[in-house]
Amino acid sequence: MPGPDDPDIVGAQLDSLSEISGPDTPGTLGEETRNAMAKPLRIGSMLDVDKSLPDTVAQLQQLADAGFAHAFASQIFGPDALTLLAAAGAQVPGIELGTGVVPVYPRHPMMLAQQALTVQLVTGNRLILGIGLSHQVVVEGMWGISFEKPARYMKEYLAALMPLLHGEKVNVTGERVTANAFAPLDIHGVTAPPVLVAALGDTMLKLAGRVADGTVTWMTGTKTIESHIAPVIVAAAEKAGRPAPQIGVALPVSVTADVEAARERINKEFSIYPTLPSYKAMLDKEGATSPADVAFVGDEDAVTASIEKLAAAGATDFVGAIVGNRAERERTFSLLSAIARSG
Repeated sequence: MPGPDDPDIVGAQLDSLSEISGPDTPGTLGEETRNAMAKPLRIGSMLDVDKSLPDTVAQLQQLADAGFAHAFASQIFGPDALTLLAAAGAQVPGIELGTGVVPVYPRHPMMLAQQALTVQLVTGNRLILGIGLSHQVVVEGMWGISFEKPARYMKEYLAALMPLLHGEKVNVTGERVTANAFAPLDIHGVTAPPVLVAALGDTMLKLAGRVADGTVTWMTGTKTIESHIAPVIVAAAEKAGRPAPQIGVALPVSVTADVEAARERINKEFSIYPTLPSYKAMLDKEGATSPADVAFVGDEDAVTASIEKLAAAGATDFVGAIVGNRAERERTFSLLSAIARSG
């Protein structure tokens, strides 16, 4: 998931907003639109993590006040997402706090479990733990860790992480991951957070459905959610006798009168993603050639229609990476707030 530092993206739209989604704002939904939504879709936003802690707290408060279900922090080159969410989230009740996503290779599953449960402790059990493999260029090129058999690595990692989060002892000895916890982690008053595995291919989706609580995707279009992501993970969860999985979808979104300019902005700001093999494969599956092709762009009616289609495709959550100039960000925030409140 994204981690842009450009002030035109994601959280900067919050800086100038105050009262959102009053009865006469452009983002307010009519009864017809509310009835047309296939099912309630939880609406969230990416946080701008390139801010001071007080500014991050202010962002989070504005999202909570506007009715957003959750806010996600990326884990790329900025602050540590879990630490940031603990520090800011402890000061802002009433909104869930997601990581989008924490790479698993640099953190032993016991360390990640301790971190996640500590976030639960200080935030009143509001964490959504998004985890992922990252990319070969990062794992091998930056961290010097082998990226061989990544799906096996995640399978072994989850075999240790999930029991640890649920207060169990662990004895896992795999090809890549070893974890021996001879006693449960001693963190009281917490529950295990839902674990969403960033999964795009069949193997990872089936693993997420069997073992974890769902998935969270980035740069994956609505048609691909409907034809690939949702069917595979839901079938795997059903076969394993697990609850219906959470399917979070993060995409750029911009409510605008200048669609072409918005598309250009999106393609510029997210230009790296088509160069990464996993995202390129999802764009190809969608029949898309650029990030703008999978983004939600247009006026309020057009963006609302895109979100309705996403709900119908099987998504349970939408995480908006809000893009645009100040006016466009305000319009987008207002619309997402209205949709969030209507659910």
